[in-house]
Amino acid sequence: MAKQFPAIDERLAEFIDRQRIFFTASAAEGTRVNISPRPTDHLHRLGPNEVAYLDLTGSGSETSAHLKADGRLTIMFCAFDGPPLILRLYGSGDVAFRGSERYRAFLDAHYGGDEPLGARQVVFLAVDLVQTSCGFGVPLFEPAGERPTLDRWAAAKGEDGLRAYRREKNLISMDGLPTGFEEA
Repeated sequence: MAKQFPAIDERLAEFIDRQRIFFTASAAEGTRVNISPRPTDHLHRLGPNEVAYLDLTGSGSETSAHLKADGRLTIMFCAFDGPPLILRLYGSGDVAFRGSERYRAFLDAHYGGDEPLGARQVVFLAVDLVQTSCGFGVPLFEPAGERPTLDRWAAAKGEDGLRAYRREKNLISMDGLPTGFEEA
């Protein structure tokens, strides 16, 4: 049975901290719904009603485009081990792009000022509803390890290659919406 909460309480914060993957979902009117898996090593709880994650360079920037056009964002966690649970964080998202003061402040606070390889932007979620559901249908999985592919790809591209890639692939969504992405 689903339960709703106004904020992330300590029990749910501990659940989030144990997860290794989360999913983002976003859309804007007339666009496809985008759902993306993300590693939790770049997710940060900023308070009971705010989370943020460092978004790495990828083949598209649908979430950024959807947030610019619509603002709605949902983050979902599933228990793949231990007691079953699904946790969804609903709210409004916004993006701090590379080179912005907010981006730099986030890196200073969470990465000692260093910019992880391939970092592209920070996505913030102002949480207005927290919902849990049973998760009985979620299968049990054991992690086999992290994939090194994205890090190797970014290292091979180098900073200049990543800039060129982002200019080519991250300015417009697959549905033709601007992402707002600009590099300083």
